Amino acid sequence: MKRPEQIIHKAVADHLRQRGVPGLVWWHTPNNVGIRGRRGAVQGAIAKGLGVRAGVSDILALHDQKFFALELKDDNGRPTEEQLRFHDDVRAAGGYVSIAYGIDAALRTLETWGLLKGTTA
Repeated sequence: MKRPEQIIHKAVADHLRQRGVPGLVWWHTPNNVGIRGRRGAVQGAIAKGLGVRAGVSDILALHDQKFFALELKDDNGRPTEEQLRFHDDVRAAGGYVSIAYGIDAALRTLETWGLLKGTTA
């Protein structure tokens, strides 16, 4: 069974694919690939050296010269210190950040930001 955050994430991605406004560029950066043991440590060190950053939000988007970072959580989820640091850095650079608890909150945030066509009821 998928984790609750994965279910939320997939639903948000589906909405972005179907309802994203023209000119929207969005993506997910898969930072935690979950390789264990020595191989995982080596891959982690290589990734860090290449610029992978802990705490990057689940959905990143660029639209109309604005940058957006959306962290997705289930009802029991809590952001990590690295995620909060990433949010602070995005805000300091002039970007928009939100933590959404559940699919409804995520869609409302994307609609408020003007990144989705239409509204959900």
